Amino acid sequence: MAEYLTLKTTNCKNCYKCLRHCPVKSIRFENDHAFIVPEECVLCGNCFVICPQNAKEIRTDIAAAEELIKGGNAVYVSLAPSFAANYVDEISGESYTVNSMEQALKKLGFAGVEETALGAAIVKKHYDAMVNANDKKLIISSCCHSVNQLIRKYYPAVLPSVAHVLSPMQAHGMDIKRRFPGAKTVFIGPCIAKKEEAEIYPGPIDCVLTFEELSRWLQRKNISLYPVKETKSNAPLTRFFPIPGGILRTMRKENKEFTYLSVDGMENCIRALEDAARGKLKKCFIEMSACSGSCIGGPAMDLHEPKRNEYHYYPVRNYIAVSSYAGDNDIETEPYRPEDLKKYMDTPVPHKVHLGENAIAEILRKIGKTKPEQELNCGTCGYDTCREKARAVLEGKANLFMCLPYLLEKAESFSDTIIKNTPNGIIVLNEMLEVQQINDAACKLLNINFSDILGDQVVRILDPVPFMNTVLEGKNSRNKGLYLADYEKYVDETVIYDKAYHIIICIMRDVTEETRRRESKDDFSRKAIDITDKVIEKQMRAVQEIASLLGESAAETKIALSKLKESLADE
Repeated sequence: MAEYLTLKTTNCKNCYKCLRHCPVKSIRFENDHAFIVPEECVLCGNCFVICPQNAKEIRTDIAAAEELIKGGNAVYVSLAPSFAANYVDEISGESYTVNSMEQALKKLGFAGVEETALGAAIVKKHYDAMVNANDKKLIISSCCHSVNQLIRKYYPAVLPSVAHVLSPMQAHGMDIKRRFPGAKTVFIGPCIAKKEEAEIYPGPIDCVLTFEELSRWLQRKNISLYPVKETKSNAPLTRFFPIPGGILRTMRKENKEFTYLSVDGMENCIRALEDAARGKLKKCFIEMSACSGSCIGGPAMDLHEPKRNEYHYYPVRNYIAVSSYAGDNDIETEPYRPEDLKKYMDTPVPHKVHLGENAIAEILRKIGKTKPEQELNCGTCGYDTCREKARAVLEGKANLFMCLPYLLEKAESFSDTIIKNTPNGIIVLNEMLEVQQINDAACKLLNINFSDILGDQVVRILDPVPFMNTVLEGKNSRNKGLYLADYEKYVDETVIYDKAYHIIICIMRDVTEETRRRESKDDFSRKAIDITDKVIEKQMRAVQEIASLLGESAAETKIALSKLKESLADE
């Protein structure tokens, strides 16, 4: 299956925002990146619009359009009526006319430009005929391809109620090719899904461009739009098609037994389809559009602010622009037969496999959810319920650790376990030096109760100077030896200032016993040295006395011998 939306992996920050806004959860997470699952996607474009990192990218088909033009056949543009909201003269504030658009598009090489409103005129007549035939209890418009795919993939029971009529884009492409044999057609509008529609129903449209693509193409070719007047009396009524209720506004609505209503936005469409699947809707014609605000809220309206990566949608302004540009001319069209306009979309698109409750329960158990009350259904992971998320894990679309409450609980439990069981005293202060947290080891070290100091100034239990110096100097102190005289304790104190969280963390390691053992050892060593010194001194005195006595005896002997020698010499 072709990918019409792709992921720029370098931009994806794994924030789950696309998943939270995807109405059908067709997002798969792999290697901490969000990938679209094509077979489940209905191409509503929500993920493209809301991505804060611009990580989703619409497939560009400018090159394909250029190849069509180079091919030699005349190429005509079917221009969606929502262009009036997208292309507005900055000076006058008025919408550019189809004549202005044709002038610019012909410079790109197109043979001619017509409004898709012509195809809408063909389609709406067949809608009127279907309602008047009175052979269906419920009729859903078939203009929006995203809605059609939503029904095929998720609500196949409703397929018989869809009006099997070509969309205005398809009807217009077919009509152009009837009038200009051999011609090629390019549709330009605000919709991503139209790219897929043109390819899975080949023939009427050869290529689809978005308004964003057209704007880039015109800019690349240095082609500007200029105001060109047109006669208001010729303005088609079907220019109303892209606004909420626009289809109904063009229909005759002659069958009074029917209720005619408009539903826009994926959430509202899903609710309506759920009612339809249950058989609760009778005698209704529903104009249904996936985009909130209908086509003027399309995801590929050229409304991005590139510098700030923001998407700007102005529903009132856009509504007024299209409504003001529309007229009341009910265009006469070729009287096509119903079979000429029939859209074959009866085949549902199965993609989900029913997963057993035991498997889901096992996934829930792995993230600590063994009871119904533990299933918070908070939606932070992107899924509406914990069970939906568990099902996505089993389908390989999600991982266990996308559950934020579980991760927080696990992190807090891990942190609490460390703080509670560490032998070191831990005190957390705010920048006002007020105690925010203190563990049991610190309470025991300082001989206080947790409730006695929590929220109070640290000066009540410790000298605040080290904490003040750490904040003022911006330098952490580590393993500084202190004697806490009030508690008769020796500690190695580490003070850390976390500027990001505006907290001061004090870690105290009780070294009292170690210090006292060292002091006792040092005292013993000093006494041993003193005793040794005294013994050495006494021994030295004894040696000296012996040496003295030995010295006197040696001297007397020397004198006697000298005298004997002298007497012997005289003889």
